[in-house]
Amino acid sequence: MLHYLVRRTAILIGSLFLAAVALFVLLRLLPGDPANALLSVGATAEQIEAARRDLGTDGPLWSQFLSWLGDVFSLNLGKSLISTLPVGPEIIARLPVTVPLTLAAFVLAVLVAVPVGVLAAARADRWYGPVINAIAQLGIAVPAFWVGLLLITVFALNLQVLPAGGFPTDGWSDPVNASQSLVLPVVTVALVMSASLIRYVRTATLEVLGADYLRTARALGSSPRQAMWRHGLRNAAVPVVAVLAMELATTFLGAVVVESVFALPGLGSLLVRGISQHDYPIVQGVMLVSTATVLFVGFLGDVTQRLIDPRLRAS
Repeated sequence: MLHYLVRRTAILIGSLFLAAVALFVLLRLLPGDPANALLSVGATAEQIEAARRDLGTDGPLWSQFLSWLGDVFSLNLGKSLISTLPVGPEIIARLPVTVPLTLAAFVLAVLVAVPVGVLAAARADRWYGPVINAIAQLGIAVPAFWVGLLLITVFALNLQVLPAGGFPTDGWSDPVNASQSLVLPVVTVALVMSASLIRYVRTATLEVLGADYLRTARALGSSPRQAMWRHGLRNAAVPVVAVLAMELATTFLGAVVVESVFALPGLGSLLVRGISQHDYPIVQGVMLVSTATVLFVGFLGDVTQRLIDPRLRAS
């Protein structure tokens, strides 16, 4: 297990480095010059060149990358080109919106998808088994922003029971209003996520229900519920854990997108602002944090699989 942890940690570090390289290079390939954001219309070539020197974007790419990578290792994500505020504290200030949204949506999706997926597999011969599967397949094709707009129309505009968007200026000091502001975004992300998760749980449960060891347990006198609880649940959890890790990472990225629909002051709005203003430090900081989160969640999912399944540890 220790050897696996060392090897998996090395893969995680290597993946983070490659992601940082790809992020840095791709941003520089986009059209637009961040120096133009600091100058008024009609600036001369000399003024643009002076702005590039001030920003440090006039040097070769490898020099800019090494300078940025050194700052990242010292936990310094740089300063915004527009507001000149440090990027790191600004990202941290927006996490109290994005993190609760992500975790609440993930928990809600799991609470819905796991029992529904098991029910769809256990009752595949009933009429509602295929119906659940069809609804889940349809839900995968529905974009998150469309679900958000639909919920806003029904619950905010027509019923007027929940706010259509925004977040209290004083944050979580008023937990009631803050929680109400996140209800529709949480439901939006959870509905989209649970649709795909139901299908994964259903598939894993069907494989367990048809396994030889479950039939053997039934032949030895165990009831269907006892056989599933003692022998099937752990085996079904192995592939589902990997899917849950992937879905948690997807939920984090989906929350960033949904924040724009509900005008939430999270990482999503910060990323959109950075892209529109060609603010490289903002975009790099948000994307690097998002990528690191996705990779670290995948790392935790792989380690959890090893702890659950002794066959993986033996291999």
